[in-house]
Amino acid sequence: MHMKMIINWFFKLMRNLYNWTLHWSKTKNSEYALFGIAFIESSFFPVPPDVLLIPLIVAQPKNWWKKALICTVGSVCGAFLGYAVGKVFYDTIGVAIVNFYNLQPIVAVIGKNYANNAFLSIFAGAFTPIPYKAMTITSGIFGIPLPTLVAASVLGRGGRFFIVSAALKLFGAKIQNTIEKYFNILSMVFLVLLVIGFLVLKYYTR
Repeated sequence: MHMKMIINWFFKLMRNLYNWTLHWSKTKNSEYALFGIAFIESSFFPVPPDVLLIPLIVAQPKNWWKKALICTVGSVCGAFLGYAVGKVFYDTIGVAIVNFYNLQPIVAVIGKNYANNAFLSIFAGAFTPIPYKAMTITSGIFGIPLPTLVAASVLGRGGRFFIVSAALKLFGAKIQNTIEKYFNILSMVFLVLLVIGFLVLKYYTR
């Protein structure tokens, strides 16, 4: 019963955050919101910017590349904030973020051999469901060179958002309708992919 309550709470929380993020697609400031959500997701916000990216491209498929670019630039810029949290403010803000999202195991794995696999680790976090904020904060903790963080983030985030955007250009509303219809199932799939991504990261950082 306790586990069922936790699962229901998780679904409700994700749905509320999803709806809040989604409502920006119907405003005149949608592109600014897309940049902002991509920015804050890189350090503390739980909902990925894909949630807003999808309806914007469905509404304006011809500008799919522009939305993907906005998302990429916002996310990479946000990486600097995550880096600062890890390097300068970890004992206060950083610890709170890591504890809130229960990122301790991921941070430990990333930090184990970060010096040898920093680029690959950051790329994996930028491209997969692994929380990207864990990558940016940990980069600051271990003093990863900023050019490495930026290069891996541009390739990882850019690759992810441009692939998603191109798929939306082709399939459009079908994807959005599927998300709305199977939201809870997709939330669980997301968690499974997160675990898989974590295991892959752990393998490459041994």
